[in-house]
Amino acid sequence: MGQFQSSGKQDIDVADLQEMYKKFVVQCPSGALYLHEFKGFCRVLDTSEESLYMDNIFKTFDKNGDNVIDFLEYVAALNLVLRGKLEHKLKWSFKVYDKDGNGCLDKEELREIIEVIYNIKTGSKLDHETQLLTPDEVCDRIFRIVDVSGDVQLSLEEFIEGAQKDGWVMKMLTLDINPTGWVIEQRRKCSPI
Repeated sequence: MGQFQSSGKQDIDVADLQEMYKKFVVQCPSGALYLHEFKGFCRVLDTSEESLYMDNIFKTFDKNGDNVIDFLEYVAALNLVLRGKLEHKLKWSFKVYDKDGNGCLDKEELREIIEVIYNIKTGSKLDHETQLLTPDEVCDRIFRIVDVSGDVQLSLEEFIEGAQKDGWVMKMLTLDINPTGWVIEQRRKCSPI
């Protein structure tokens, strides 16, 4: 999974923002990017496992919960991806993983996301050790290392602390710029915003 390890930060300047805005307005003349359009940009079918993953990503970018991504939310998402601190990226990853939004991750939520990431990456970007593990084994290993309280749920604090103290866990828990990078790459293949 190996993720968010882009150390070279990319700055977004005024010219870049203007260009993004022009493209955003052309693609979303209403000023709103809806979930079905977001999936369309990413070439994700509603029936695929990736579709559920994209639902969670979209939900985390939709800060005000109005079921659309406006330009400010779009820029905030890009800022997180391109310039965000590791802790902010981990918090974002946690939100994507936490499907029911209860503030804790159970094994099923973690396993589902790991399985989707495995399917998206089709083994090509997983390290050799991880390729030998099933999503269930990855999930069990993460819980053994990170679930300090032993309550079979990961709190945000356990998630962040576990990722920061163990390199393998960090690689497995942080959603890489690729889901977001993957989203951007997929979007570029069709019509970029």
